[in-house]
Amino acid sequence: MRIFISSLLKNTNPKIEYYSRFSPSPLSIKQFLDFGRENACEKTSYMFLRKELPVRLANTMREVNLLPDNLLSQPSVRLVQKWYMQSFVELLDYENRKPEDPHVLNDFLELLIEIRNRHNDVVPTMAQGVIEYKERFGFDPFISSNIQYFLDRFYTNRISFRMLINQHTLLFGNDTNPAHPKHIGSIDPTCSVAEVVSDAYDTAKMLCDKYYLAAPELKIEEFNMKAPEKPIQVVYVPSHLFHMLFELFKNSMRATVELHEDSKEGLPPVKAKVTLGKEDLSIKISDRGGGVPLRKIDRLFNYMYSTAPTPSLEPGAVPLAGFGYGLPISRLYARYFQGDLKLYSMEGVGTDAVIYLKALSSESFERLPVFNKSAWRHYKTSPEADDWSNPSREPRDASKSKYKANR
Repeated sequence: MRIFISSLLKNTNPKIEYYSRFSPSPLSIKQFLDFGRENACEKTSYMFLRKELPVRLANTMREVNLLPDNLLSQPSVRLVQKWYMQSFVELLDYENRKPEDPHVLNDFLELLIEIRNRHNDVVPTMAQGVIEYKERFGFDPFISSNIQYFLDRFYTNRISFRMLINQHTLLFGNDTNPAHPKHIGSIDPTCSVAEVVSDAYDTAKMLCDKYYLAAPELKIEEFNMKAPEKPIQVVYVPSHLFHMLFELFKNSMRATVELHEDSKEGLPPVKAKVTLGKEDLSIKISDRGGGVPLRKIDRLFNYMYSTAPTPSLEPGAVPLAGFGYGLPISRLYARYFQGDLKLYSMEGVGTDAVIYLKALSSESFERLPVFNKSAWRHYKTSPEADDWSNPSREPRDASKSKYKANR
């Protein structure tokens, strides 16, 4: 495989370098919606994607090569590189093919579906590569920081790549979802937030029941500042919102059941509060699962800190605790359209997880990584000495210091 990647790299490197000089073009949810609703033209979409997709691929492929050689040499990482290289080369075939050719648009559509399927397992395969690296070379704080920086950007790029492909294939292909005729591609112009909350809860509850034979109940509240009597709706991608909520419910249910399974009072409910203001749509998931110490909060978003056992990579397997990537990737989904995901925990009590989304689709622009000198410097800069004091194991005896205070 290494020979295959090397030979492909040699032939396509100039093209990767060329396309990586362009910055990706971020789109807003409103732009996706307006195009799909009013001027959905397959030729226009083709002309945009045949350049934009290689630009996004090239930006991330240049960045992959800045990772430590020991990580790049892991079999799973090489496999991901091979997938990206193959997709990039296949997209280049359409660089100069005109949309007027009757076969071009259909061939391009089929290629996009093929590429999407090829990239289905990028997240678990890259996660496996990190595990392989950790098992062989251990944990290094500086390299861990670089891997964290890279994977946040790499997975965000993948989210955006799939978003573009899904919009095109849903608008112009045959994989339209008959259950959601009002969706514009993958976007729901009137997404009922409470419905997605309930769907995500039901799916997580089914999983929790299977593993623990019990699951906490759900209580939902809504506060609509704009229209107090109406249920909260938003223009959004329901699959993204479901992904985030499902992950939060899984974590809340697991913590709640494990803490209270022997309690006479039974399981305390998990609460969901949905609020809509002028700028933000916020969803808070609250549990009484015992909370997490402040020291460990950042680790929950760190790809190198996963303590869960390695899950099966068999198709269809849905573990309650996977690679430990659920929270960091859920946060990337929230941030992708300028939102965020934050955890507020009280050890001994429970955790509040808050998803923030933009209330207006015109402000929900894609947040995309760009390969430039700033990104390059991030990988090349040596770690600086900590400029804050660190508590040592033994308290210092100030009386023995040669720098005694003047009295």
